Amino acid sequence: MLSRSQLKYIQSLGHKKCRDEEGVFIAEGPKVVTELLRQKNVKIKEVVAVKEWREANDKLLESTTVSEVSMSELERVSQLTTPNQVLAVAEKIKWKNELLLKGSVSIVLDMIQDPGNLGTIIRTADWFGIKQIICSKDSADIYNPKVVQATMGSIGRVRVEYVDLAAWLNEKKEVRIFAAALDGMDISKMEKMKEGIIIIGNESKGI
Repeated sequence: MLSRSQLKYIQSLGHKKCRDEEGVFIAEGPKVVTELLRQKNVKIKEVVAVKEWREANDKLLESTTVSEVSMSELERVSQLTTPNQVLAVAEKIKWKNELLLKGSVSIVLDMIQDPGNLGTIIRTADWFGIKQIICSKDSADIYNPKVVQATMGSIGRVRVEYVDLAAWLNEKKEVRIFAAALDGMDISKMEKMKEGIIIIGNESKGI
């Protein structure tokens, strides 16, 4: 059972300002929470779960603070339309190394607005082995609950940084830059990329 202060605290994390102040984010659903619990670079502060899920995942939760709740309690703190068994509060991910552009493929996102789109791009990048994404400062927040949900756990494997995009790109002379455009070359006719930056633009305005 959650205390009133726990309830208010978790509810507040639906707002970016509160997430930034606390340095944490919310992850929801069995798939996402299980993925994050298994990732060493993600620190889970607390798990809120219904009894059935907690009992089924006892070993995974051995060193984690767990609050067992009813489904109605979970609904009160969930950011999802349909809550799904478990919610976790995790610390924002801290990446130790510098961004490495040489010898790898990176994605640059210019003003991606839709949280679901950003989450899907992160998940797709993970599937293709792309480990870093650079976003313009006016892109959707990676820790928006809808973004986290759409990543399906890839948020812990793909580094996302926010920069002044024009200035950042102007400094990057060491690798080739590609842009996704309607009148561009057919990607199936290109050689497989081993190094470079791929720029993807805004949903309605493009790059």
